[in-house]
Amino acid sequence: MNKVEICGVNTSKLPTLTNEEKTKLFEEIKKGNLNAREEFVKGNLRLVLSVIQRFSNRGENVDDLFQVGCIGLIKSIDNFDTSLNVKFSTYAVPMIIGEIRRYLRDNNSIRVSRSLRDIAYKALQAKEKLTAENEKEPTVSDIAKLIGIAKEDVVFALDAIQDPVSLYEPVYNDGGDAIYVMDQIGDDKNNDESWIEEISLKEAMKRLNSREKRIVSLRFFKGKTQMEVADEIGISQAQVSRLEKSAMEHMKKYM
Repeated sequence: MNKVEICGVNTSKLPTLTNEEKTKLFEEIKKGNLNAREEFVKGNLRLVLSVIQRFSNRGENVDDLFQVGCIGLIKSIDNFDTSLNVKFSTYAVPMIIGEIRRYLRDNNSIRVSRSLRDIAYKALQAKEKLTAENEKEPTVSDIAKLIGIAKEDVVFALDAIQDPVSLYEPVYNDGGDAIYVMDQIGDDKNNDESWIEEISLKEAMKRLNSREKRIVSLRFFKGKTQMEVADEIGISQAQVSRLEKSAMEHMKKYM
């Protein structure tokens, strides 16, 4: 991210445009002047650089991100309405970010079906449209109604295209040890309760005699049937059933 030359462009010598220059160039762009369009693109490449810095921790190739960001910049220029009292950068930044996010989603190692991506993109476009019209964040129901898709499908599709997060991504740091995503995830298999139950089970099994221990081990840890246990130990299936029941009752007293 500290490269000076990106895609053959010397980023240390990028030009900047004043507001007056931008206004004049846009007037020429609307007339179809391609030279003015090219000059406006070059004058706003620093905007692309500032946006791709946000994606510096993704491990993506900087040249690729820069090129995709430039596509977002060009789309912003082609769609910008000068009659609205909005700065070009205010309009362009979300467009550039959106273009980069689309690229990252489409090239994600986690594959999402084309149909889900299509629903998600329709939902995002509908969200932008409703936000612009109503000047407030639309609900999922509003989005679903506009695109004619069940709201459950909209939620599922939007969740599917979310960027994956590393378990080692820091979520909080107060100057001491950082708290990572993995620290915030519950583990049903290794919680304190299951750990205590395991100790309790081991202690209860110590109370059994050697034959009862063997039957319990074969039945519940190795998954054998009573007939298989009977054949292995050399007793009848009825005896295995009786000893098993006795062992269970004995263990319950200590659990």
